Amino acid sequence: MPDAYRLSITETTREIQNKNLSPVSLAETLINRIDKLDPELKAWVTVDREDVIGQAKQTELDQERGIIKPLQGVSVGLKDIFYTAGMRTSACSRILSEFVPDYDATSVAKLKAAGAIILGKAVTTEFASSDPSPSLNPWNLNHTPGGSSSGSSVAVATGMCTAALGSQTGGSTCRPAAYNGIVGLKPTYGRVSKHGVVPLSWSLDTVGILVRSVEDAALMLQVMSGHDPLDPHSANEPVPNFVEQMNRSKQKPVIGLIKDFFFEHSTPEVASHTEQVAQELASAGAEIREITLPDSFRSSHACQRIVSNVEAAAFHREWYKQRADEYGPKIRGNIEMGMLISGIDYLQAQRLRRQFRTDMVHMLNGIDALLMPTTPTPAPGDLTTTGDAVFQAPWTSSGLPT
Repeated sequence: MPDAYRLSITETTREIQNKNLSPVSLAETLINRIDKLDPELKAWVTVDREDVIGQAKQTELDQERGIIKPLQGVSVGLKDIFYTAGMRTSACSRILSEFVPDYDATSVAKLKAAGAIILGKAVTTEFASSDPSPSLNPWNLNHTPGGSSSGSSVAVATGMCTAALGSQTGGSTCRPAAYNGIVGLKPTYGRVSKHGVVPLSWSLDTVGILVRSVEDAALMLQVMSGHDPLDPHSANEPVPNFVEQMNRSKQKPVIGLIKDFFFEHSTPEVASHTEQVAQELASAGAEIREITLPDSFRSSHACQRIVSNVEAAAFHREWYKQRADEYGPKIRGNIEMGMLISGIDYLQAQRLRRQFRTDMVHMLNGIDALLMPTTPTPAPGDLTTTGDAVFQAPWTSSGLPT
C-alpha cells in the first residue's frame, strides 16, 4: 500500500473497510504531515487535533458495529467560509475573527453524515475575494498558489488532507487547482447547497471540490448534491449516480475545442499544451470539434464583475459603514465599486447573464465537454496576486460546471 497520505478517496475507504488501514492511524499521519509542512506553506487556519482523533475513533466504533459509509474515514479540509458548529469560521477576515457558528453548513453536514472526518479550516483569501492569502505554492514558494481557495488547494496537493472544499465566484476553485497540480470541480450552480457558507456574491457563489482524481471529485459531488430547502438557490433536480455514469460511459466523447479568446490570451506554452492535450484525446478515440463562442460571450466578463461587486457591496454594507478600515485593499475596492453601480446596470448584467447561459446551452448541443486552457499562464511568480480568473469567470457566470 502507498503512503497513507497519498491514497485517493476510493483507496482510503477500501483500505479502511478491509481493515488494512486504521482511521485513527490515518488521522495521525495527516496531523503529523500538517505539523511538518504547514509552518512553511501556511495552508491551515484551524486544526483541532483532539477533535480529529475523536472523530477517527468514532469511525472505528462505527466500523466495528458494521456501519459502512461512502466517505468512511476520509479526511476533508474546509475553506474557512464553511460554517462548522463550535469551530471558528472567520473567512480569514478581521470582521469575523471571533465568529463561531452554532450549526454546520449543509455541505459539511452531508460530509459528516457520509463518514468524512473534518480536519479543520483551510486558509482563504479575505472573504474569498482578491487580497492574496499567506498560503504558498508547494511547487515553488515564490509563485502564487492562486485563490481564493488557496489553503484548500495547497493542503490537497501536499497530502495534508485527502479532499477539501473551496468555492468559486470567479475562478477560485479551478485556478488554484491548476496552479497546484490537482483536480478542481465547480459543479453546476445550485447542485450543492450554499446554506451556511459565507457569501461573496449570492447569484455566483458555488461550492467547489478539490481532490487528486476525477473519480474522487465524482464521489464528493455525489455525497453533497441534492435539493436543500434552506438554500433558495438550490436546484430541485434529481441527483444521478455520477460515479456510475462515469464508469458506464462507453461511447467515444465529442469534445469541443475553443480557441477563440482563450488561445489569444494564453502564453505560447499554454496554447501549445492545450493543443497537445486535444491531440492525445483524439488519439485515444475522442472526436474533437473546434467550436466558436456565441456573441454573448463578449459581455460575460463585465457582467460577472458587475454582479459580483454589487452583491458583495450588499452583503458587506452594514459592516462596511462601521469598519471599512478593517478590510483588505482589494475587497474594499470591490465593495466601493459595487456601491457605485446603478440598479439599472445590475439588472442589465443579470439579463445578459441569462442570455449567455441560454446561448451556451444551445452551443453544447451534441457536445459532451468543452476543452480550453484553465489559466492564461502558469502560476505567476508574484505573491501580490492570486492570478487571473479571466478563463473561469464566464463559466461561473453561466452557472455551467467546470
